[in-house]
Amino acid sequence: MIRSFARLALPIAAGAFVACAIVQVFLAGLGVFDDPGSFITHREFGYMFGWLTLVILVLSLVGRAPRRIIGLSVLLLVLFTFQSIFVALRADMPAFAALHPLNGFAILGVGIVLTRE
Repeated sequence: MIRSFARLALPIAAGAFVACAIVQVFLAGLGVFDDPGSFITHREFGYMFGWLTLVILVLSLVGRAPRRIIGLSVLLLVLFTFQSIFVALRADMPAFAALHPLNGFAILGVGIVLTRE
């Protein structure tokens, strides 16, 4: 019963993650084109929906998803963790910090693949 619930909940959690990632891109755009103070909302919203990466990983493990899904779930968690690291490097290593938006699109791509599979 728990396994079947996890298998049903996994695409829902992944879809919610993708929706949040799309909103996150919009919030970054607001920070660039409207009010730089909007970056605070971008940052806080990112921390808020980051817990979904753990939910997705746990659901894939409990639901005994195929290795590919579990691997993508781990990759999503790792990529999401690197987002904060890239931002923290902005003063000392701006070239690495510039990977933040690229990594964000990688996160979105992995989330879409997880949702579809």
